[in-house]
Amino acid sequence: MGHHHDHNHHHDLKGRNLLISIILNIAITIAQAIGGIVSGSLSLLSDALHNFSDVLSLVISYIASKLAKRKASYTKTFGYKRAEILAAFINAATLVIVAVLLIIEAIERFSNPVEIESNLVIWLSLIAILGNGFSVLLLRKQSHNNLNMRSAYVHLFTDMMASIAVLIGGLFMKFYGIYIVDSILTLAIAIYLIWVGYDLLIKSTKILMLFAPEHINVETLVDRVNTIDGVKKIHHVHLWCLNDDELHLEAHVDLNNNITIEDFNDISKQIETLVYNEFSVNHVTLQPEFNKEDPKDIIVQD
Repeated sequence: MGHHHDHNHHHDLKGRNLLISIILNIAITIAQAIGGIVSGSLSLLSDALHNFSDVLSLVISYIASKLAKRKASYTKTFGYKRAEILAAFINAATLVIVAVLLIIEAIERFSNPVEIESNLVIWLSLIAILGNGFSVLLLRKQSHNNLNMRSAYVHLFTDMMASIAVLIGGLFMKFYGIYIVDSILTLAIAIYLIWVGYDLLIKSTKILMLFAPEHINVETLVDRVNTIDGVKKIHHVHLWCLNDDELHLEAHVDLNNNITIEDFNDISKQIETLVYNEFSVNHVTLQPEFNKEDPKDIIVQD
């Protein structure tokens, strides 16, 4: 049972918004990198590094959103529907890697603090806040139901937060001459990156590994299907997310009677309707069986 919708408008909107965000972040990255070198600010340089990772993640997300629109073929029977999940995984991994690099730099700077040109830090962080803030607003709506857009959104949101931290640090350095705050904020930014990156990494990994969705209890689903008239027991169950939109169920259906294929079509329709309405499963593949000698466990290792 498939529930198909026209996603072209959403894909075009995603693509346009990602492209705008890419251009904005390239400009911010160049400005911050030059500013960080000139001012000597590690937090500004770390923000530039994070912004550069944003550019890469946005490019990956953009390519993935374009690939996801491609149709299935004989050699690619699912098409490129998993491209966005793969992009989310790569982006989450880069968040964590960037965070580790920032922690190493911050620890080194703690023992070797340097004077920083705070005015440049303040102005550049303000520009980054505005640029990233606009990008965050562009991607916010689509980030709720698409893991790829979520990963791009998190990159941009954390960079906006990092820029706010850099601005605070610049103000502290300008008015109080406390330069160690630059390293403290870099460390704080890095820890926050690991926290959000890890969550995305786990979610995308679970989908790539074909784990059953956390919000569905497989035993409950099986118990509900087993209440349908004519069904003795469903077993050999596989439940997985192909991407953010498609939830697949595959199972063997042990029947009470030796019925016709036409009668099984009616039972199949009831199963499809039940799992869609109660568990949001929108793709179902069923194998009918009667008195067949095979393992009857819910989960069977293939």
